[in-house]
Amino acid sequence: MSLSSGSTGSRDGAILLARILLMLLFLIFGWEKLVGFSGTVAYFTQTHVPMPEISAIIAVVMEFFVGIAIVLGLFTRPLALLLALYTLGTALIGHPYWTLSGMAQLEAEINFFKNISIIGGLILLIVTGAGRYSIDGRRARR
Repeated sequence: MSLSSGSTGSRDGAILLARILLMLLFLIFGWEKLVGFSGTVAYFTQTHVPMPEISAIIAVVMEFFVGIAIVLGLFTRPLALLLALYTLGTALIGHPYWTLSGMAQLEAEINFFKNISIIGGLILLIVTGAGRYSIDGRRARR
């Protein structure tokens, strides 16, 4: 079944579902970082993330608050681009599988390419926009 040949509602419904599913991971882990902020900073310090306090703030904003905005379809295209760049950064900084070995390398490689796959979904949002069932769509109809 092709959504492009179906009704606009089906296409827009699929885009809404895609936004929700794509952001689910960000919302869950962004919320955990927010409510356990001191633990996030401690973890970032332990894993040698640059500027752990600032990085933790950036992580919470990008994952939780940008995630909510994309689910709602608010400024979807520019925020999807920003989140794609953030996700690339976390892949490179947080999952450097090329520097590891054994099971740690395999786990980091899986997470690295998970991030790359998420970037693909974010690129689709940049191209399609948020669809009709969104704040962006509502503003466009006015």
